[in-house]
Amino acid sequence: MAGRGCGCSGGPGRLNEDNARFLLLAALIALYLLGGAAVFSALELAHERQAKQRWEERLANFSRRHNLSRDELRGFLRHYEEATEAGIRVDSVRQRWDFTGAFYFVGTVVSTIGFGMTTPATVEGKIFLIFYGLLGCSSTILFFNLFLERLITIIACIMKSCHERQLQRRGALPRQSLRSPGKGEVDSSAGWKPSVYYVMLILCMASLLISCCASAMYTSVEGWSYFDALYFCFVAFSTIGFGDLVSSQNAWYASQGLYRFANFVFILMGVCCIYSLFNVISILIKQSMNWILRKMDGGCCQQCQRRLLQSRRNVVMPGTVQNQCNISIETDGVIESDTDGRRLSGEMISMKDFLAANKVSLAILQKQLSETANGCPQQTSTLSPHDEFSGGVGAFAIMNNRLAETSGDR
Repeated sequence: MAGRGCGCSGGPGRLNEDNARFLLLAALIALYLLGGAAVFSALELAHERQAKQRWEERLANFSRRHNLSRDELRGFLRHYEEATEAGIRVDSVRQRWDFTGAFYFVGTVVSTIGFGMTTPATVEGKIFLIFYGLLGCSSTILFFNLFLERLITIIACIMKSCHERQLQRRGALPRQSLRSPGKGEVDSSAGWKPSVYYVMLILCMASLLISCCASAMYTSVEGWSYFDALYFCFVAFSTIGFGDLVSSQNAWYASQGLYRFANFVFILMGVCCIYSLFNVISILIKQSMNWILRKMDGGCCQQCQRRLLQSRRNVVMPGTVQNQCNISIETDGVIESDTDGRRLSGEMISMKDFLAANKVSLAILQKQLSETANGCPQQTSTLSPHDEFSGGVGAFAIMNNRLAETSGDR
């Protein structure tokens, strides 16, 4: 494995784990893009050719019927295309740039959805959009991260409460310890941490519930089929925003104010939930890549672990008498204590590390920038797990380090 131990002993020409994971992810994304392109080309190309053939036939028939040259007709259609860029449509739609339309537009900007149905046509509007989007998108991404932090906190509290109730029913946890365990009592759930898979399942269920409710509303109000409404929900909530289907575009709706408010709330809640789900899934993808790296270079990993274990047996560090090394069956690596073994149990997220990530991310970034500017290399081999910064900077920096370690980084 191209892990930390391997990276220190593999020579300057050997990739460390972070670079190996980056290259592996780039290769997998490239393969994913090639596969997606092949599938969509097979599904959609024939339909596109049929639509183009039907359009050419209609254009030729219209030209003969009205005695118009093809060039004149195409010129007229080009003028209509220019009008559509300014928001003009054949069917009656609401004004794009009244206050409610502009508010809908800036919402799609700062959320990075960007449907494309409404775009600024003036030079002044385009210049303002650049600066407005720079600050707005940054603030919204921060809001999504803070929302995710609080959502994970709520999920963790609910899951821990359920876990304590189960222990209480089994008799493993005294009833009074559910509230506040005494000084002489040992909390049986102290080492428990919520599973990342359960967190992902809860987020999936929440996203699906919001999408189904929103789709029912769009089906009845917009006149879309339920499948098209579900498709719109994923495209909008994931901030892909193709623009082929866009809600709240008609000139008038029954209960118009209530519908637009409900549309705003559904999009906000859906984007937050899907953003949270994407982040959790990305952690599982990282674990999968760590597993692939272990399989690709398992022999090197075992040799480095043996050398690391042998060196640690012969070294006595001050203040670490109780942190004697042992081998974890789950992580197949060296861990520092039984508490760390539970923390690095492969599928558990440390909520304490996760909640601390946002608070220390700025300090981590400053430290990395300072070390880079001064030319000081990071000493990842001698730092404790709480001092390592190789997992990245951001809201998931510390949690990613912990999850990387569960996949055999140590």
